[in-house]
Amino acid sequence: MKLALKVDVDTYHGTRKGVPRLVELLKKHGAGATFLFSVGPDHTGRAIKRVFRRGFLSKVSRTSVVSHYGLRTLLYGTLLPGPDIGRRCRDVMRSVRDAGFEVGIHSWDHVKWQDGVDGADARWTERQMVLAQERFQSIFGESARAHGAAGWQMNLHALRLTQRLGFDYSSDSRGSGPFIPVWRAEIVACPQLPTTLPTLDELIGTNGLTAKNVAEHVLGLTREPPAAGHVYTLHAELEGGKLAGAFEAMLAGWKAQGYELVPLRDLAESLDLKNLPRNEIALGAIPGRSGALTLQGREFLS
Repeated sequence: MKLALKVDVDTYHGTRKGVPRLVELLKKHGAGATFLFSVGPDHTGRAIKRVFRRGFLSKVSRTSVVSHYGLRTLLYGTLLPGPDIGRRCRDVMRSVRDAGFEVGIHSWDHVKWQDGVDGADARWTERQMVLAQERFQSIFGESARAHGAAGWQMNLHALRLTQRLGFDYSSDSRGSGPFIPVWRAEIVACPQLPTTLPTLDELIGTNGLTAKNVAEHVLGLTREPPAAGHVYTLHAELEGGKLAGAFEAMLAGWKAQGYELVPLRDLAESLDLKNLPRNEIALGAIPGRSGALTLQGREFLS
């Protein structure tokens, strides 16, 4: 039974503070993970433009954004210049790889991607993904082989680029198990390893869930393992910060349930990627999160 851990690193603060803490926590529990980095400017403050997006304000109020991200981070790109994460934190990123963890791409500019990708054309999309790949190469000396989109938000051009840019697999979607994505009858030859479990920021503040009892809830969801394993997405700013205690309880609980805690690559290598089901890409909402996400839709039966 494999449970892949995918670490989304959104911000400068999360890279500097949350990532080293997570590395130590994962090593303590003998857990593997894939760290997906935002490698360009941190413009977190510009997310304020989402104030009119359905579900955004409720998410902000539930998850105590200021306490997790810090006031300074919430001013980057508005009242404060956005720090270049890849340039200022390359040593931190390299230390993750050197500690034996898989590394990949999350985004160039996290906020710009989330706010712009939905209606973006091929040129805009390619520029964002190529900038990220070029910066990744400058940091690690090689191209990234794994991709996980900011906010689980993609468009057709981005999906096509996952194969053109040579990713072995991507985790850009939410769903129930690994699949080959199909967009309006067009097959995209880059397997998707979707996030199968809700994230802590989607859960806390709903149905009586708090930082103190959310781990128990998540462990209830993983009690019966699916055949193809689980993918859990955590955030350096949350599980690498004030929710570290909840995450450590989950790590211990998953081990007690018999899971092998692995990076995305280990999960991918345990699968017959050429014979995965083909599923239509759908766009829709996820409880506790704002915006239209990339979802695993209906399966095409042969």
